[in-house]
This record gives sequence, structure tokens and C-alpha cells, in this order.
Amino acid sequence: MTATLNEPLAGKPAATPRGRVVMLVDNGVDGDSRVQKAARSAAAAGWHVTLLGVTSPGDHRPPWLLGDAEVQLVRTRRPLFTHHSKLRWSPRRPLAYSSGALAANRRQTVAARAGDVRFRYARLAAARRAGGGRAAALAGRLWLAPLRIGIKAQSLWVNLRSGELKRLTAARENPRSLLNRMTIGWWRLLRGTGSWRSLDPSLWDFEIAMGPVIDRLRPDIIHAHDYRMLGVAARAKVRAAAAGRKVKLVWDAHEYVPGLAPFPGWPAWLPAQIGYEREYAPHADAVVTVSPALADLLGAEHRLKKTPAVVMNCPTSRHTRPARTVREDCGLAPGVPLIVYAGGLSVARNTILLVEALTDLPGVHLALVSVPPSGRRAAADEHLKRATDLGVLDRVHVLPYVPHDQVVAYLSDADAAVSPLLHLPNHEIALSNKFFEYAHARLPIVVSDVRTMANTVRGAGLGEVYPAGDRDGYLRAMRAVLADPARYRAAYARPVLLADWTWEHQAAVLDEIYTSLRPVGVIAPRSRPAAKVGGRR
Repeated sequence: MTATLNEPLAGKPAATPRGRVVMLVDNGVDGDSRVQKAARSAAAAGWHVTLLGVTSPGDHRPPWLLGDAEVQLVRTRRPLFTHHSKLRWSPRRPLAYSSGALAANRRQTVAARAGDVRFRYARLAAARRAGGGRAAALAGRLWLAPLRIGIKAQSLWVNLRSGELKRLTAARENPRSLLNRMTIGWWRLLRGTGSWRSLDPSLWDFEIAMGPVIDRLRPDIIHAHDYRMLGVAARAKVRAAAAGRKVKLVWDAHEYVPGLAPFPGWPAWLPAQIGYEREYAPHADAVVTVSPALADLLGAEHRLKKTPAVVMNCPTSRHTRPARTVREDCGLAPGVPLIVYAGGLSVARNTILLVEALTDLPGVHLALVSVPPSGRRAAADEHLKRATDLGVLDRVHVLPYVPHDQVVAYLSDADAAVSPLLHLPNHEIALSNKFFEYAHARLPIVVSDVRTMANTVRGAGLGEVYPAGDRDGYLRAMRAVLADPARYRAAYARPVLLADWTWEHQAAVLDEIYTSLRPVGVIAPRSRPAAKVGGRR
């Protein structure tokens, strides 16, 4: 739940680097605290770091610095994201239009023609009322009759084909349909892990944009954040080898891909992502991930020779004091009960429960630190609408993300924190950014009973656990925490508890991995990136 502290490129000294690291991420860097901290800490340890993110073709944001790490956004087009099956005629419903855009065009064309015929009839009627002859009006109506019949016929035809497109779309989006299962199975049988090339060719969009930029930077180490960048990094590594250069690949697995939620309306999407990851995982020279549970899963999934190292999403130990705290931004006096949730709002995270439960928590306020740097507010507005419907809008406060080094201090004057995740494979193994930020803010924590987080909270006595999705269970847990917050805050008095939960401790693990991959040698002093960055046009 972070924003980015941007610094201009000018005026930073260029130290002699230990090696050139190019980090890759499939977002705009803003809001991704793990990526920001990894880039900043690696640069502070003496590595020359260039962090490449992605942005839309119309965004011309210049490069900037995170500490001593250079950040560039590569303008990335996504034309392949519209799957080719939705752009062509299908034998499944042969009368269906090939696309929604074409159907909309035809419906609008019929509406326009029908409107024109109605206008001509109205003009005849107006002329008749103005004293025109009956014979002329009758002749005009006879002349218009074939046009009217033709419009009726065309309307029926367009409605038929539009209806067939709706039925075709529903069939395409049904993961249980026989044809979908047969299609996915056919491509997996024919192409194995490479089936993603047919099932989700949009993964090429990242390669087309970022590949040339990576090659120009000539890295010694490529650090691929999450699975979409794994293939981009692996292909860059192979190209470098073909050119006579040794490049090492660090794969930073943020989540368990087989445990991802399916993409709505695209049954082939998840099988494609799984195949993509499996194809390129063997190219990694080192694997790191976010929790011990995920490390074990990855080791088994990809038959890794060595269990991935764990680099948890912990905050830095050096917390910058923000200009205002969460309580101040909510306009609340000390003593007014305040629950905080920091992070994205979604159905899978069950964040709407936090709003709905306020009806049974009189006088309690809720802060949702959930508006990302992009300013997207659709999810936040849905929560505010629900709060309005329930009459609790005055106790719900939607706030923007803050820089990652300010999060802990920003949250610290709340009374309790919450993580209401539902049972999904990735939620079961997660120890999220927000969990560690809550802990360093020394807040009592209420969490759902997703396995890893619940076990940690119970084991350390940091808060209460309730059955995921259970409103009454959540209310019992939150009331217990708000009734005696000092009891749970006391758990943080043990120094050893938070000692390992700092980014500095985690960054040391990452630095050891870099050093093992490139133990000796230096490269030429770094050069500043060009202001214009982009892939092939």
C-alpha cells in the first residue's frame, strides 16, 4: 500500500558498482513496495541497478531515482491481450458476429435507418396537415413501404446475429464447456508448456516492449519480479549467451501461479500462465520468494534442486514520520476507536465485510488506505456506496497510499488493524506487506483464518483470528481487540519478535544471492538512461 518517492536523476554520484542488475516488473513501480525496496537496497549495497517497469504508450514519464537505483518505465502496447478467438468467426455459432464492436455497429446502423424512415413518414404527415394533397401523401407512403419492410427484416437479422454472439460469448467464457476443455487440452497436448503461445499470446506484449531495452542495458544479473517477467528475463539471458555474455537470472516469485483466481471470461488464461511459468522456471539461476510455505510449493512444482530463499515483504526499520497520521487524516480525536485496513479492495479480500460490520460496531471508525497512485477509485466508491446504503458513511474514511517508508508511522495511531482474506490458495501461504506493516506499527491485528497469517498471529499473540467470511466471528474478534488493545500490543515488547521482520534483514539475503551469482569483477561506471524509453513500435 505504498506510493513512490521520486527523485530526479541529476546530482547523484556514480559509485563503482559490483555488477549491473536489471530488475523487471510488470507494473508502473508506484505502489509496489517490495520492488521499490529491492531496487533501493541493492543499489545501496553497491550494485548498479536499473528497474524497468511498464506503462501505457501515451505515458511519457521520464526516468527517476529510488535512492541510487534508476527507474525507467517502458511504454508497452497490449494488442494481444484481446485473445484471437474473440476476433474471428467461430463454427460454434456460425451466425454470430465476429466481435461485439461489429454487432454494436450493425445495431446502430439499423437504428439510424429506421430513424430516417420514421422521419420521412413524419414529413409526409406534416405536409398533409399543411394542406397537401391526399394522393401525394399516399404515393409517398407506398414508396416508403418497401424501405420500412426492409428495415424490419434487417432488424430481425441483426438481432438474431447479436443474440448468437451473446450465446457464443457465454459458451466461450464457460470453463466447463466441452469445447473449451477440449481446446485447452489439445493445445497443452500439442505444445506442452509452450501452449501459452496459443492460449494467451498477450504474454508476448511484454517481451516485444522490454526485450530490446534489456539488451541495451547489458546486465550481469536480471532480477525478474513475478512470473510474467520470468519469460522476458529468460529470453534475454539466452540472447546474451548467444552474444557471448554470461547473464544470471534471479526469479522473485511473488505468488503461487496455480493458485491464482481464473481470469473472468477467459478459461484458457490460467492454464496459459501455468505453462508459461513452467517453461521458463528452469532458466533461473536462483529463486527467491515471499514465504516458507510458498518456497516449499515452488520447490515441488518445478522440481527445484534447491529450495527457494525466503525474502519476506517486511518494512524498513527506518520509518519516516509522515506529515499527518491516519487518525489525523480521518479528523478523529484520540480515544475515538479506529480500525485500519491498508491495501487493495476486492471481493477476494472480502473488504466489504469491514464496512458492513460497522452497523454492529457503534462509534467505531474504519480507515481504508486504499487509493493507489493511479487514482483509480472504482472499488473505493463501491465501498462508499455500501456505507451510504447502511448509514455509516460518516465512519468510513477512504485514503490514498503513502510512501512505503512512511506506512508504519502513518498507521501507528490507529487502535486495530485487519486482514479479512478469503480462503484462496495464495492467501493461505501469504505473509503480506500489510501484515508486517501492522506489526511494526504495533497494532493489534484481526485476521481471517487463512493458514500462514492466522498461525503467526496466534503463535505470537498479536491479535485475534476468525473464520474467513464469518461476520459474527469477525465482530467477536474485533470487539475483543478493541476492548483490550494493550494486551495485544504487549506482544511487541519482545525485541526478538520484530528483529527479523525488517527489510534490512531480508535485503541481506538478496545481496548474498547476487554475490553468489557474481562473486568477482566490476563493470564500467554507470551511464544515465535516456529520457525516452520504449519498446518496438
